[in-house]
Amino acid sequence: MGFLDVLDARLGDGLENLLCSHHGRRLRRLGWGEVMDGDGAGWFTPRRPVQHGNSIEVLIDGASAFPVIAEAIEKAQKYVHIANWHASPDFKLTREPGAPQLRELLSSAAERVPVRVLLWAGPPIPFFEPTRKRAVAAQKAFLECGAVRCELDARERTLHCHHEKIVIVDDVAFVGGLDMTAVEGDRHDSPKHPPRDLGWHDHIARIEGPAVAEVAAHFAARWLEIAGETLPVPEVPPEAGSSSVQIVRTIPEKTYDFAPHGDFSLLDSYLRALRSAESLVYLENQFLWSPEITEVLLEKLSRPPSPDFRMVLVLPQKPSNGADTTRGQLGRLLDADDGNRRLIAATLVSHGDDPGPVYVHAKLSIVDDRWLSVGSANLNEHSLFNDTELNVVTDDPDVVRRTRLKLWSEHLGLSIDEVSGPAHVVVDEQWRPALTGSSRVTELPGVSRRAGRLQGPLRGLLVDG
Repeated sequence: MGFLDVLDARLGDGLENLLCSHHGRRLRRLGWGEVMDGDGAGWFTPRRPVQHGNSIEVLIDGASAFPVIAEAIEKAQKYVHIANWHASPDFKLTREPGAPQLRELLSSAAERVPVRVLLWAGPPIPFFEPTRKRAVAAQKAFLECGAVRCELDARERTLHCHHEKIVIVDDVAFVGGLDMTAVEGDRHDSPKHPPRDLGWHDHIARIEGPAVAEVAAHFAARWLEIAGETLPVPEVPPEAGSSSVQIVRTIPEKTYDFAPHGDFSLLDSYLRALRSAESLVYLENQFLWSPEITEVLLEKLSRPPSPDFRMVLVLPQKPSNGADTTRGQLGRLLDADDGNRRLIAATLVSHGDDPGPVYVHAKLSIVDDRWLSVGSANLNEHSLFNDTELNVVTDDPDVVRRTRLKLWSEHLGLSIDEVSGPAHVVVDEQWRPALTGSSRVTELPGVSRRAGRLQGPLRGLLVDG
């Protein structure tokens, strides 16, 4: 290792330690200190209730997820509640001829049930999308639909946002990473990922059962503070399946009166599950530069909990921001793996004769086929400490394994049967050869072990405080 590499490593370590110490002090001051202590493990955080008797299904990619949401809205009998980073009034949930725009779909539903839409108001200064001008224009267009209520939430922390993506229709909730907009990328893509300007890989979880009331209560709490309207206490739906489900959140302190000390159960959930990993960590995420997360991953690679332990990371080739910081953390993870071939870092490409990049906007994680988390949270400091986020977690092994097999089948272009063997065998014999062949996955390029690593902690210290 040369002098610049050594200097970079020491500076990076120092900055990341400073950032983690800052967050540790912040959480201890707010009564969340045990999250950072490093002792807690398990599939659920004790900070949020666990609801039993649910049904949960992960809908993969927009072309699969959006039509299901559209059908639910069309059949709504009680209410439709939407909270998004942004939603475009002219967005179409299906690409069928004659499909209605979102505002038309909601206007039709509003003729028989209450329809409420809660959007982020955009940044005070137009540094990034959606601009406040765009958000105001969207609100105006939704309000012109008659009975549709639309409110803009401007209670974000400086340089942060309201990032959650949830839809509640009657006794069904959708929680995921897909916004109903084409701003910054067209979310309509299928698991086949045909060649297009930019493919888009993401997920939404469809939930039925008692956990739906948790999502509805979260929306109602935000709506009360922004719109000043008290909604009826959500009815707890009857049991709809056998899955245990937990709704976890990031809410920065001093954002809402209903959570004055914040809610960092989403971070707690991730750290507990990753610490519990024995055989497999599988992450699909838009970003990977949280030192709190990567420290746990580094420990797993440096001291594998079992000989068969494997880690598979699916990340975008070029994140919309944070590209160098992600690659810097990957450099550390590769060093920790130390040539033992337990780690795979991959990205997705479209299918066809002229493959192009598929943007991995996903926020899904799987541990040991025992734990699954899907929602709006990226693995960066924004999502874990400073944006509002919502994820759904389950420890149902059947749901977790089924989801993983569907994803691996999609990414590797193989049948479910072909990827259903022991995870470490599939990683070694299917994933690794696929990275260098003509495949739907390819090795993540441009892994930096030098200056790129510094940008994550620097950005964290400047804006993630």
